[in-house]
Parts: sequence; structure tokens; C-alpha cells
Amino acid sequence: MNKYQDLKIWQKAMNLVEQIYNLMKTLPEEEKFGLISQMKRCSVSIPSNIAEGAGRNSNKEFKRFLSIANGSTSELETQLLLIQRLNYADNSQVIDLLELCVEIKRMNYSLQKSLN
Repeated sequence: MNKYQDLKIWQKAMNLVEQIYNLMKTLPEEEKFGLISQMKRCSVSIPSNIAEGAGRNSNKEFKRFLSIANGSTSELETQLLLIQRLNYADNSQVIDLLELCVEIKRMNYSLQKSLN
């Protein structure tokens, strides 16, 4: 069993979740059951899938969960771009979060390659 808490990708993903939750506090109330709910779920999915994959018995399974985490990261990027288009948040904050998503995806691809 891998100690997922020591993985830098998991730590960055946890930071991303925290920042997303803080951003969601600033979105319009009418988005409570729309974008806010969806963005919270998919952001939490990223470190959760990394942790679940690390707890599996094989590299093949770990890679599968990393792939799911990568999909959730792409989903979150799309939702951040939508928030940007709708002018729901400060543009610089959204850009910072998008850059963090890209960094997590790069780390994810590198980790997947290392598991081959």
C-alpha cells in the first residue's frame, strides 16, 4: 500500500480543492445547485481518486484511478473557463487555478509513465 499523503500530486490536488471551495463562496447563490455543486464534486474527485488508486494492489489499477483523476481535472478546467466567461470570479484567480490544474495534469501524466 502506497502512502498517498506523501505524494506531491495528492498534496497539490488537496490545495486545489481548498482553493475551489473558497472560490465557490463568492459565486452567485443561484449557482448553489449548479456550478458550485458540480465544481466541488469534481475537485474532490481528483485527490480522492489519487488516494484510492494508491491504495490498490497493482500499478495497473493505480493508473486507472489516475486516469479518472485526470478526467476530473479536465472537467474542472472546463468549469473554471465557464466561470471566467460568465465573469463570476476575478480573472487572475481563475487563471491561477487553471495553471494549478495544468500542473496537476502534468504530474499525473509523469506519475502514470513512472508506473509502466
